[in-house]
Amino acid sequence: MKRNYNLEMEAEIARLEGRRPTLLLHSCCGPCSSAVLERLREHFRVTVLYYNPNIEPEEEYLHRRAEQQRLLEVLGGDTGWLSCGYDHEAFEAFAPGMAEEPEGGKRCLACFAMRMNETARQAKENGFEYFTTTLSVSPHKNAENVNRAGEEASRRYGVKYLYADFKKKNGYLRSLQLSAEYGLYRQNYCGCRYSGGLSES
Repeated sequence: MKRNYNLEMEAEIARLEGRRPTLLLHSCCGPCSSAVLERLREHFRVTVLYYNPNIEPEEEYLHRRAEQQRLLEVLGGDTGWLSCGYDHEAFEAFAPGMAEEPEGGKRCLACFAMRMNETARQAKENGFEYFTTTLSVSPHKNAENVNRAGEEASRRYGVKYLYADFKKKNGYLRSLQLSAEYGLYRQNYCGCRYSGGLSES
């Protein structure tokens, strides 16, 4: 039976009983994070980690990072920011050998794992109770694959992973609405040179 990650997230939030624990949110971009932050900030003390070594060129990476930071400034509140470098070498360590993989194939799974492992590592190192990612808000990303990567990283680093499928409850549509409202830059490809012009990260 197919898992309903949105219901699992809601059940986990219900178990908090009003407690607002810390959560490290891996963000792929400002537009995707907009709707996710709207859902999570009421229930968690969120800090955003923008770790995306797959994005190239570096100018594109820096542009998307700046938009993410601008969104946090516009939103205000207590959402934190955990800085990290470009680290493109981490992506180059495996991606060229998977150049022929189809979109959504082994290269993408390895990319999810890379980003989830680093997020879990940072969460462990910095004392966060939970971590999760914005990746599931995109209709181009398979929520099962994203959550499996998060689950494996959770086991490896001993930090709770918040299962989610942020495209549910019109999450993707809401991200479009908020992007227009805040005038956010919306990229027209996933980020890596193999992505083939997908419209969302």
